[in-house]
Amino acid sequence: MALKKFAFKVLNKDHHARRGIIQTHRGNINTPAFMPVGTQATVKACTIDDVKKAGSEIILSNTYHLMIRPGVDRIKSAGGLHNFMNCDLPILTDSGGFQVMSLSKLNKIDIEKGAIFNSHVDGKKYYLSPEESIRIQLGLNSDIVMIMDECPKKTDDYELIKKSMNLSLNWAKRSKKAFGNNPHKALFGIIQGGLFKDLRLESLKNLQEIDFDGYAIGGLAVGESQKEMFAVLDYLTEYLPQEKPHYLMGVGTPSDILGAVSRGIDMFDCVMPTRSGRTGLAFTWNGRINIKNKKYQNDNSPLDENCKNLDLNKYSKNYINHLFNTNEILGSMILTLNNINFYQELMSEIRSNIEKGTFNDFHDKYINKL
Repeated sequence: MALKKFAFKVLNKDHHARRGIIQTHRGNINTPAFMPVGTQATVKACTIDDVKKAGSEIILSNTYHLMIRPGVDRIKSAGGLHNFMNCDLPILTDSGGFQVMSLSKLNKIDIEKGAIFNSHVDGKKYYLSPEESIRIQLGLNSDIVMIMDECPKKTDDYELIKKSMNLSLNWAKRSKKAFGNNPHKALFGIIQGGLFKDLRLESLKNLQEIDFDGYAIGGLAVGESQKEMFAVLDYLTEYLPQEKPHYLMGVGTPSDILGAVSRGIDMFDCVMPTRSGRTGLAFTWNGRINIKNKKYQNDNSPLDENCKNLDLNKYSKNYINHLFNTNEILGSMILTLNNINFYQELMSEIRSNIEKGTFNDFHDKYINKL
């Protein structure tokens, strides 16, 4: 049977908010979509079956971490990342550029060789060029591949951001060439330029000339305020190609997502729901709950009476508080699944309200509550 080509279609619009669908040969992805993060070939503290039952239609995995452990050759020998982790959902892999910036204590950027860095695990030296990043991602058999880019830390240094943006454009061209002809996969470009409007628009213009299957906004969620992030999205919205998916990388909180959807963003990923779940923070329709707080020790009500899925309400706040106070791993598992489920319920409600033309009312109701 022939594999489906990657495709994207906008089905409904409510002002700038878009309801769409991404077609992949592994299944369709309804947008706006949130991708749980499976950094090291696992979504921490829950199974892929539970991730799917919560409504997830795509997950994200990490090129940097999988390159270091267990290595692309070992995953290829298992039949690719999907077989390795027993996941039949589409998988997006990031390029590794962000982790080179955030994790490595010793790294050097070379325009030809790419990122030269020492592993945060054992200090071993690695070379991650655009070609190598694409080779690894294709070896993992990713469905959506990200170009290699440099993700600089937040700075007001215009010349530094401009230099980084130009480097990323050079790497974008090389990533596109290395990707070759893979019609059943997708290659996304990454818009850089910090908080500078002219650099962001220059980056986007050049990426469109190269031509990618989708366009991601990188270099945000690196320390800027939500107001600064939204300001970037405000001016990018009218320039982003409307026939391609728009992906805001590494974002974020429920209010971040609501604000970004209102500005035309279709795809999100963030470690927040899983990381928060492991540390005792639950996301609910009534706001956030720190389940370790003493006030929940005699609270026998469910985490979220509005939860519609997975029968999570059978666990009381009292019980989950006890699990965290005794360091029982089940507590982390319950809250992680609760948070993934909440994020997917949020995305489902966002899509429904865009379809009905009521997204702005939904946005205003929850933007400061969640």
